[in-house]
Amino acid sequence: QLQLVESGGGLVQPGGSLRLSCAASGFTLDGYAIGWFRQAPGKEREGVSCISRGGFYAKYADSGKGRFTVSRDNAKNTVYLQINNMKPEDTAVYYCAADWTPSPTMCMLIDDKGRYDYWGQGTQVTVSS
Repeated sequence: QLQLVESGGGLVQPGGSLRLSCAASGFTLDGYAIGWFRQAPGKEREGVSCISRGGFYAKYADSGKGRFTVSRDNAKNTVYLQINNMKPEDTAVYYCAADWTPSPTMCMLIDDKGRYDYWGQGTQVTVSS
C-alpha cells in the first residue's frame, strides 16, 4: 500500500519549535517533489513549503520564510519540516504530499489540477500558551 505518514505534531508554546516528518511506505520518495500544506479550521488549505526531488530547490510561503526549513533524507525515505519561532497562526493540520516530477529543481506550493499524487492523513499542530 502506497502511503505517506506525517508525525511530529503536537502542542507547543509560542516561540517554540517542532520538526514534522513525512515518511513514505510502499514507494520511494526520491522521484517526487514533496509539498507541505496546512489547513486551519475554517480556512482553505495552503501550501507552506516544498522541496524538489533532488533537494536542490525549496520554496516557502511568505508566512514561513525565515521560520520554516524543509529538508529530505532520501536514504530514510523521509522529508522534514522544521518550524521555529512558532506563532498561534501556525495552528493547523499539516499535510505532506508527493508530486512525481522529472525535474530535480522544481516544486510547487499549489496543488493545481491534482498535481500532488499522494497525500498523508495529516498531523495536528497547536500553538498556544
